[in-house]
Amino acid sequence: MTPLNPPTIEALTPDSPHLETIVTWQHESWGHLNPAMSFADRCAEVRSECGERGVPRVFMAMHAGKPVGTASLIESDMSSRPQLTPWLASVFVHPEWRGQGIASRLVRRVEEEARQAGLERFYLYTPDQQALYRRLGWQETEAVVYRGEAVTIMTRCLNDDAPAVRAGA
Repeated sequence: MTPLNPPTIEALTPDSPHLETIVTWQHESWGHLNPAMSFADRCAEVRSECGERGVPRVFMAMHAGKPVGTASLIESDMSSRPQLTPWLASVFVHPEWRGQGIASRLVRRVEEEARQAGLERFYLYTPDQQALYRRLGWQETEAVVYRGEAVTIMTRCLNDDAPAVRAGA
């Protein structure tokens, strides 16, 4: 699907009618990593991440009044690495909209938010999208098994003068 008008990137608000759609995507995509978390708990968590600026903040890609993707900037996304903060998390694009650069645009919007908040570095983990993030300037720092899934921790330096660090350091 190639729209005449590309999706816009907008902040998700706690009272958005699209909150449940975003939560459904997250719950279906990553719920296995925290099976004790109910859908209602995840709704409350995402609602609490809908900050006005900085950390936390949730964004969505919108087309014709409907969400087609999402990404978040959150304080913590990996309980085994509490020293690493903040995180790019929950990058998701609806399957019908993949391959059009929407994930890249969402990541860039989260990076812009992090820069505006004065952050110099932030993190993500991914089981299978390392190539996408490398293209966007992210660096692999550590391969780990997290909650039974092999993932790569990556970091993005927002200040070109700051040295890269390893996640395990």
